[in-house]
Amino acid sequence: MSDEIKHEWPLFEVFVRAKRGLNHVHVGSLRAADHEMALHHARDLYTRRNEGVSIWVVRSDDVVSSGPGDKDAFFAPSGDKAYRHPTYYAIPDSVPHI
Repeated sequence: MSDEIKHEWPLFEVFVRAKRGLNHVHVGSLRAADHEMALHHARDLYTRRNEGVSIWVVRSDDVVSSGPGDKDAFFAPSGDKAYRHPTYYAIPDSVPHI
């Protein structure tokens, strides 16, 4: 076994949008040879009861996130930018889900 090279399929993160949901939610991870296989496995594993309407798969290696130590740098400055808050905008009735 020491002479054998161990190959593992890449890890994918799976996100599913529920029938009544507006956003995709992380539901788990799986290993697959490629994105297409990951979609098929995700469908079989995470939407067996027809609870989803859309699936996203993303290689775990491609996910980039901020860390707890970045909290102030990423989120504190937005408090002084009032234009980012929707209270200053008139939202038409024809725009759903806001």
